[in-house]
Amino acid sequence: MGVPNKLVDECKRKLLLAKGEVLNRVKEARANLVDEDKGGDEADQTVRVLAEAEFLNMQDRLRSQLIEIESALARIESGNFGFCEETEEPIEAERLLAIPWTRLSIEGAEIRESMTKRYARG
Repeated sequence: MGVPNKLVDECKRKLLLAKGEVLNRVKEARANLVDEDKGGDEADQTVRVLAEAEFLNMQDRLRSQLIEIESALARIESGNFGFCEETEEPIEAERLLAIPWTRLSIEGAEIRESMTKRYARG
């Protein structure tokens, strides 16, 4: 049994909203970084370098989130949306509504976490 169309439509709407928010955050952060004055003493320059490092870290997080959102939208288009990568069972509706880009059901996330812990020790 597949994921109900109504659920897929709601998740797609949430994904598109999230995509817009991520792109706006990137645009705003870039504008704020560019607006800063390049002069100043050593302390000002240090603050600017730290701000640039923070900006790059945020860019990486936003890029990762955008990739997950785009991947979920692609799964919707291909008809593979809403199925766990670990169990191949449908992902819980509540989980999809909360995290529409998720690839794992609760059970699948627990399986993956236990495997990660097991191999991290070795």
